Amino acid sequence: MHAGFMDPGNEHWPLMSVLNAAHAGELFIKAIIATEHPLLIFKDVPGLDDASSVDLDLPTLLKRGRTHDFEKLPQVLWATTGIRIPDPACYERLRKTRNAVQHFCPPEDENPSAIALKFIYRIIDPLIRDRFNLYAIEHHEDHHIGYDYLVGTLLRKGIRFSVPDDFNLGEIDAGSEIATANKDYKAWFRRELKRIGKINLIGE
Repeated sequence: MHAGFMDPGNEHWPLMSVLNAAHAGELFIKAIIATEHPLLIFKDVPGLDDASSVDLDLPTLLKRGRTHDFEKLPQVLWATTGIRIPDPACYERLRKTRNAVQHFCPPEDENPSAIALKFIYRIIDPLIRDRFNLYAIEHHEDHHIGYDYLVGTLLRKGIRFSVPDDFNLGEIDAGSEIATANKDYKAWFRRELKRIGKINLIGE
């Protein structure tokens, strides 16, 4: 929501989108790592031993445990699951922008919304689709209007996204939204609609 739109009075949304995207990415990557073993998300498990407890219990983990830093998560993900981050350069760009926004000031030469959208749909979206059968477009903040206008933004910007089998649009005309996209993007979207039997959304 914050990455896809900006209205008068919401000028801070692009910066918020960078923070939100990084937070979501961190939680989802750690969740994927934890499916291998929950302790793998902690960076110093032996250091949690206080020489007095029989077992490593949850209160100890919550009190003393430290999870891996955002910067190291791509390496930890690969080492524990064999999964490579789909777009390392995009990950690093968002990491640096998040750090600047959170600790200093936003970089003047960056478009935070564009960075957040690329991170969400190039990295988070394919990871959560493959591991949890979740689709990023379905987790839109405004549940009343659904994902139609968000999808419209993605189509206009030429950003690929995971298309669920029950994908449908009622508020926008996909053919109009995608009209200025390049041939490769149009061909990709048409293939996705054919796959789910919804080619009528843009017409033959």
